Amino acid sequence: QVQLVESGGGSVQPGGSLTLSCAASGFTFRNFDMSWYRQAPGGKEREWVGYIDKSGVSLYAGSVEGRFTISRDNAQNMLYLQMNDLKPEDTAVYSCKTRFGFSDSWGQGTRVTVSS
Repeated sequence: QVQLVESGGGSVQPGGSLTLSCAASGFTFRNFDMSWYRQAPGGKEREWVGYIDKSGVSLYAGSVEGRFTISRDNAQNMLYLQMNDLKPEDTAVYSCKTRFGFSDSWGQGTRVTVSS
């Protein structure tokens, strides 16, 4: 079945960097667009972070543009989120997502904490 498994979260100081990974299985990864979302603590709504299409073209939310980079390795069925110049407001659980028709498939998320 479809499975998305994120990893790479952790604690980092402001200005630091992290790279998150999303391992995909159960579907033909290279044929699907992929997205990253995040949900900050305190019951905030989940927020779209960015997107990469099948050909590698990416789009980003304004809040992360210029700091975050999404990439993919279709040979390894992997999605990445490189995060630089992290800020406390980037603290959240980050999840990868893809869509099959009208149905979304999500990973379980990986927590990122940015704090001094």
